[in-house]
Amino acid sequence: MSDTVTPRSRRARHAKSPLRSPGGPSRGGPAAGTAGRPASLWNDAWHDLRRRPLFIAAAVLIGVILLMAAVPQLFTSVDPYDATSCRLGDARQAPSAAHWFGTDNQGCDTLARTVYGARNSLLVGLSTTVVTVLVGGLLGLVAGFRGGLPDALLSRVTEIFFAIPSVLGALLILAVFRTGTVWTVMLALAVLAWPMTFRIMRAAVITAKGQDYVVAARALGASGRRLMFRHILPNAITSVIVVATVNLGVFIAAEAGLSFLGVGIQSPEISWGLMIADARPRFLEAASPLLFPAAFLSLTVLAFIMLGDAVRDALDPKLR
Repeated sequence: MSDTVTPRSRRARHAKSPLRSPGGPSRGGPAAGTAGRPASLWNDAWHDLRRRPLFIAAAVLIGVILLMAAVPQLFTSVDPYDATSCRLGDARQAPSAAHWFGTDNQGCDTLARTVYGARNSLLVGLSTTVVTVLVGGLLGLVAGFRGGLPDALLSRVTEIFFAIPSVLGALLILAVFRTGTVWTVMLALAVLAWPMTFRIMRAAVITAKGQDYVVAARALGASGRRLMFRHILPNAITSVIVVATVNLGVFIAAEAGLSFLGVGIQSPEISWGLMIADARPRFLEAASPLLFPAAFLSLTVLAFIMLGDAVRDALDPKLR
């Protein structure tokens, strides 16, 4: 029998071979990434997050709250900062077509104050989170990477801050400033919260710097700055991102607590905590001025906690 390969046999053999994409690996291979991009931790996390109902619900709720804070005119035509919009004769009215959330003790529209109050509450949470991540994350990166004396000194400093009760420390700091603004409340919270981010970043850096890819990069002559910011930081920052997402909701709740105690944001500014404090004395006569801002506060904090849980599950391969 002849061993000559005919064109028909070559076509049949080629038809039995696996499918191949032009210029790339076989379809479904391990090197195939989403939309042609190489696989990575962040791509895999985003691919996983888009399929989590918990993440979608939290993202939609947070998006609505952010839109309220950025463009409150989309949700109400009443300006609560205008003194003419409040009438004492309309005080403590029940929800109606004219005032969907009723009116407060000063005759102001509760819906308008709730919508405008989202801005200061979110601003405190976002600014405090950014400051704590930058300060605590940078110091934790340096302490975990350098070790020795810098690590020992920074660790002792954080232990001092952990020994200060959070509420008492914030009350003391705000009493020194004697002015309740967004920035003083942010400073009071950030001063007491950055040590937590420091510890998380430090632990993640100590774990990452012993990995094989860092040892290999050091053996190849990579500088300390390149090791920290190119190899260690991208892998250590995931834990900080998860904690920062959850802490954002915690900071919003903390601002509301300080405003409720009378040392946070002060009038004529508006925040959810301040609205709850103003409505508390007449709660039995008119419940809506307290219940609606409290409900928005609770939903916002819950949304950020849900978002943090979803991000944690997506970034941790062990939980998939």
